[in-house]
Amino acid sequence: MNLLSLAELHSAQEILSAVALHTPLLPSAALSELAGRQVLLKCENLQRTGSFKMRGAYVRMARLDAAEKARGVVAASAGNHAQGVALAAQRLGISATVYMPENAALPKVVATQRYGARIRQVGTTVAESLAAAEEDAASTGRVLVHPFEHRDIIAGQGTIGLEILAAAPDVGTVLVPTGGGGLLAGIASALRGGGSAARIIGVQAAGAAAFGRSMELGHPITLDRVATMADGIAVPEPGKLTLDIARSEVHGIRNVGEESIARAILLLSERTKVVVEPAGAVGVAALLEDIEVGEGPVVVVLSGGNIDTLVLNRVLRHGLTTAGRYMQMWVRIPDRPGSLANMLNLLAKAGSNVVNIDHTRTGSDLGFEEVEVGIELESRGVEHSQEVLDMLRDHGFVVETTTNLRA
Repeated sequence: MNLLSLAELHSAQEILSAVALHTPLLPSAALSELAGRQVLLKCENLQRTGSFKMRGAYVRMARLDAAEKARGVVAASAGNHAQGVALAAQRLGISATVYMPENAALPKVVATQRYGARIRQVGTTVAESLAAAEEDAASTGRVLVHPFEHRDIIAGQGTIGLEILAAAPDVGTVLVPTGGGGLLAGIASALRGGGSAARIIGVQAAGAAAFGRSMELGHPITLDRVATMADGIAVPEPGKLTLDIARSEVHGIRNVGEESIARAILLLSERTKVVVEPAGAVGVAALLEDIEVGEGPVVVVLSGGNIDTLVLNRVLRHGLTTAGRYMQMWVRIPDRPGSLANMLNLLAKAGSNVVNIDHTRTGSDLGFEEVEVGIELESRGVEHSQEVLDMLRDHGFVVETTTNLRA
C-alpha cells in the first residue's frame, strides 16, 4: 500500500493555496430526498479551468527542479488535464506541449490553447495521445506530466478530501468519479489519513469500466475499447499506484450507464442549478440507480463542468427522453381534411406540447388513404406520456414510439 501521508497532502494544499479555489460543499434537497439522507455536492466544476485536474497538475509542476522546468513539460488529455497543465505552465513560466485526441471537444482544445500550451492532436483516444506524449518526452527530454500515475498528482487531487473532511467531518459515504484513479486515490488518502471511516466508492462509466475489473483481479487491465459520453473518465487502463491505494482503502467500484448519466446531468441542471460534464455527473447517476449509501451524510464529487454546449443540448434532450418528458412518435391518420387537426386537438387537451411535426404522405407500408405523422412532444413525465399514448390509441390511432417509458 502506498497511501499518501497527511504531510504530503498538507504540503500540496500549501502549494495550491495561492492558485486553487476552495470549492463549496453544497447541500442538495432534491438528492437528499432521493437518497433518504443528507447529500452534499463537492463542486469541483467551479474550480479554475472547470475541473479538479488543475490541483494535481500544479502540484506536480511546482515541485519540478529548475532544470526540469527549463526543459518544459508534455502531457496528454481529452481536455481537463490539458487545461490544468496549461494553466500551471502559465503560472509557473514553463513551456507546455499537450497531446489531445483528434476528436477532443472543441471548447477544451480552445481553452487549453488560450492558457498558452502548444496543442498536438494525435489519435482518436487518450491512450493514443498519451503514447505520443511519452514518445515526445523520451526524444526531447520534456517532463511527462501524467494525468494520474504520480504521487504529486495524487496529492494535489487529495486536497479535495482534506476540504471535504474540514466541511463535513461526519461524512458517511463519498462518491468519486473514477477513470485512472488519481482523484479516488487522493481522496482515499486524505480521508483515511484524517481518521475518517467513511465508505469511499469509485463510480465509473459502464463503457469504460477498467478500474473495477482491475480491482477484482488485483492488477491493471487494458480495455480494447471504451465507449462513453464521459470522456473525462474514458480511461482504458488504471495506474498501478492508484490501484494499489484503492484496493486497500476503497469500499467498492460502481458502474453507471449512459442513460443514468444523462438523467443526472438533467437533474443537476434543473434541481440544483449546476452544470456538469458527463464524467462529473457519474456520482449522481449512481444515486439515481439506487446505490447503497449506508449511514451518515453522502458527499458526491462533481469533478468537472467542461461540457460542450452542443453536447449539453443532446444530453439534456436524451435525459428528458429517458425521464419520459420528451417523446418521439409516429401516428397513422386517415388522409382526409381535419384528421391532423383532430389529432393535434386531442394532444392539446391532454396537456402535451408539440415541438416538431413531420407529415409523410407516401410510404411502402402506408395504406392508400393513410398518412403518417411524426411528432416530437413534451410531457410532464412518464405517467403523463403513457396517458397521452393511451388516449391516442383509445381514439383509434395507430401509434408507434421509440421512447422507453419507465417510472
